[in-house]
Amino acid sequence: MSQGVAIVFPGQGSQSIGMLELYFSKEKKFNYVFDQSKEVLGIDFKDLVLNGTPEDLSPTEITQPLMLTANNAIWECLEIQPEEVVVMAGHSLGEFSALVAAKSLTFENALTLVSSRAKFMQEAVPEGEGAIAAIIGLTYKDLNSICKSISNEGLLVELANINSTNQIVVSGTKEAIDIAIQRTTAAGAKRAVLLPMSVPAHCTLMKPASEKFKIVLNSINLEEPKCNVIQNVDASITKNVLKISENLISQIYSPVRWTDIMDSFNELKLGRCIECGPGKVLSGLMKRALKDKQIISLDSYESFLDKENLI
Repeated sequence: MSQGVAIVFPGQGSQSIGMLELYFSKEKKFNYVFDQSKEVLGIDFKDLVLNGTPEDLSPTEITQPLMLTANNAIWECLEIQPEEVVVMAGHSLGEFSALVAAKSLTFENALTLVSSRAKFMQEAVPEGEGAIAAIIGLTYKDLNSICKSISNEGLLVELANINSTNQIVVSGTKEAIDIAIQRTTAAGAKRAVLLPMSVPAHCTLMKPASEKFKIVLNSINLEEPKCNVIQNVDASITKNVLKISENLISQIYSPVRWTDIMDSFNELKLGRCIECGPGKVLSGLMKRALKDKQIISLDSYESFLDKENLI
């Protein structure tokens, strides 16, 4: 291909029971990555996915390392080098998968980091006191204004995932999120729904988690990525290891700027954008945001079978 390839990795919310079943039955490398994960963390994610319930996959401390494992298991099966890729990005947790694929982090170290991150995030806000909601159909400006007015009343709600021009996730205390759902609905939102996540990620409530995470991250070796990785916090590319580390720490309590990342993709000479992980959430966002680019989801094993033609 004359034009380049981008790889994106999904985050929490893309997991499901029975996902990627054909990879498990047909790809040795895929199973090997899950075996590695079990060895490091002592959790049999393969058994949970194939024989568990949705409730088994929903705790943050399970979801985060599970998604890292699934994303990077598919990546390993592709058998391509990061130098062949123009750019990578990951949505929230998916950023760790991108850094593993770009050889900035080892998979084992990423598992340790992501497991700690999940634990600290869960501990930061007592169960039931935080919440997260998706608001569809309001502009960034209107939604931000509503969130600021609620926060000015002594509660806390902030923009967490800026996924598209009219699909934004808000995060904060349960009381503030309930009020945000009421006010955004009154303001004309097409949908305003609580998401099944117990942790109010990407808001100020997560600052204590980021402080603990910083200690763990500082004990782990980061290398310069072998390809460009656009980070969530500032939607910028850097090869500076210190800056990458700082961004991973602040990502926990800062919004995911996915629309800005998509703007960056539009400026690059890309022919294909590939979602490397379960589900098709990012593929859907890319189809709406990107112009003249082929979008491929590797949730489909059939798409994966064409791997020789992906790069």
